[in-house]
Amino acid sequence: MVGGGDGSVKDVRSKKEFDELVKSCSPFILHFWASWCEASKQMDQVFAHLSADFPHVHFFRVEAEEQQEISQCYSLSSVPYFVFCKDGKTVDTLEGADPSSLANKIAKLVDSVESGSSASHASIGMAAGPAVIEAIKEISKEPSSYPGENQTSDLSASLKTRLQQLVDSHPVFLFMKGSPEEPRCGFSKKVVNILKSEGVEFGSFDILSDNEVREGMKKFSNWPTFPQLFSQGELIGGCDIIIAMHEEGELKELIGPKETLEERLKKLISSSPTMVFMKGSPDAPRCGFSSKVVNALREVEVGFGSFDILSDEDVRQGIKTFSNWPTFPQLYHKGELVGGCDIILELHANGELKDTLS
Repeated sequence: MVGGGDGSVKDVRSKKEFDELVKSCSPFILHFWASWCEASKQMDQVFAHLSADFPHVHFFRVEAEEQQEISQCYSLSSVPYFVFCKDGKTVDTLEGADPSSLANKIAKLVDSVESGSSASHASIGMAAGPAVIEAIKEISKEPSSYPGENQTSDLSASLKTRLQQLVDSHPVFLFMKGSPEEPRCGFSKKVVNILKSEGVEFGSFDILSDNEVREGMKKFSNWPTFPQLFSQGELIGGCDIIIAMHEEGELKELIGPKETLEERLKKLISSSPTMVFMKGSPDAPRCGFSSKVVNALREVEVGFGSFDILSDEDVRQGIKTFSNWPTFPQLYHKGELVGGCDIILELHANGELKDTLS
């Protein structure tokens, strides 16, 4: 419960609770917010203060990503987002951080219920305070995206390759919020606990750490929410599906036998026509030899995928044996080893690198 003067904002914590509130409360306003969105947190202050100015309206708050069933009822595509309801029906909505419009729409809702209400014109400046309003003006220049709907353009080739490499990096892979040791949402925590209880080894990626991956995965997998669980490169589903499969005893059977290291290496090598196993990433190499090879490939305008061998000791050691090549970087083309830094630089100096990789 969040207080605002004499008013209050009630947190809705389940779809069942929400359905009961819809039947018993009128009029009411829903504020869909997210803890990671600064504009949501600022508008939350405004929302709480306004609840005091309009004591005859019910103010409810919904954490959009924690209550995905409720969010999906309104086809949510961004936060903050407000829904204005009367007699169980939606009469208005507001997207984004706009304190004045929020106050006016609440006043309009009240006027439609009680003609001539004394609270028909709230002073948003008095309600929220000038410091909050100025902060919101800065934050609200661009709305914050929400995973209920994909708003990104088509995936670039480089991003698609990166996402595929993440999916293929482990036989079972989880895109989640936080880490297995410190999940940052209830759904991610539930899936992690299920996988651990099943004795399943898995890799993971914290989508809160990289917005490009977060947005890209929604389109890549055609799945709008997180967590997302993959097995052998195929999407299994999100939290609800994982829970249902676990309860039916089907999860471990579907995940199947573990992929061998050799199978994993072959999959990584073939994940891009030209593939570099290097230290660091192309944009941030972590050794001079890797940097030289990346520069050579870029100079001849050859597209390539990459894998940071510093991020995975199994791959780092395994690829040495697999290729019979003890050092890094290692460059592959169409599944075959081309060589290391010296060979690549020699091919480049002789003008043969582009032809070799075409």
